Amino acid sequence: MRIGDDQRNSATQVAFGTELVLDRASPLRFRWEDGGVSTLETDSGLAIEVKDLKKSYGPHEAVSGISFDVKQGEVFGLLGPNGAGKTTTVEILEGYRSRSEGSVSVLGLDPGQRPQDLRERVGIVLQSSALYANLTVHEALSHFASLYPTPRDVEETIALVGLEGKEDSRSKTLSGGQQRRLDLALALIGNPELVFLDEPTTGFDPQARRAAWDTIRALRSLGTTIVLTTHYLDEAQALADRVAIIKDGLVVAEGTPSEIGGESAHRARISWRDADGTLQERETETPTRLLNEITGEALSAGIELRDLKVSRPSLEDVYLDLTSEEVDTDV
Repeated sequence: MRIGDDQRNSATQVAFGTELVLDRASPLRFRWEDGGVSTLETDSGLAIEVKDLKKSYGPHEAVSGISFDVKQGEVFGLLGPNGAGKTTTVEILEGYRSRSEGSVSVLGLDPGQRPQDLRERVGIVLQSSALYANLTVHEALSHFASLYPTPRDVEETIALVGLEGKEDSRSKTLSGGQQRRLDLALALIGNPELVFLDEPTTGFDPQARRAAWDTIRALRSLGTTIVLTTHYLDEAQALADRVAIIKDGLVVAEGTPSEIGGESAHRARISWRDADGTLQERETETPTRLLNEITGEALSAGIELRDLKVSRPSLEDVYLDLTSEEVDTDV
């Protein structure tokens, strides 16, 4: 049972044998033990903990000892090329797939046991899904809401994902982008603490994609923890507090988008076109000094530097560098 602020000081209202969570942003929990005596517990502040996770299919090891954690209330991006092991990892976290080795904790519970309490507290947007084609948007959400103990309001959820005006439209009549919005709405209707978003904006036009980003940011502001897998690196850069890049079943980099490149992320690239139109590029850790030198030389020579630009490696640059395969140049 979970209670709101108006019940914060009324622990005695909780039935014997249940757990009381003061609020989703709070790390404090009360648990009733023998004799009805409550004890105060302090959570780790982590929504997900993964240690030495492995998954094998016969001789093939899809996940080779991954370790990472996701903090409560953050957006965590899980990135990697096809076949890297990220889908297998996420399915283990969701409870859809068993692990071979290692430990996994999601909201303090083992997803491998598929406890009902965990399923009530988690929302999932799969890469693709199928609904009853003749159900309307409102009917589908109302049905799913009936499966949860404390669901979100149906009309509120419809507005949150931008499906106003489509409440009475049947699922089969929705466009691809609208169906993905319905997928997101179904993940949110249970009012989850943790949401897994697997390629949530696939099929969205640019405007709908930005609206989905606003929805994700709104969820984060409410304290919802989000695990995001996406092939859109600009999406991860814009939304994720931290990211982990997986390659060949291993985490090859983890951190904030700005720091994940290590030393290379702190180097600036200055580019321009010379008088002949040839592109020139130089990297430096002191861009102000180098820019002063370049522009000073150009002014002395009376040369206009075209397309002058100062940039740092983006998350996409780092991702491509970390996940690219070495090419055999031998003929």
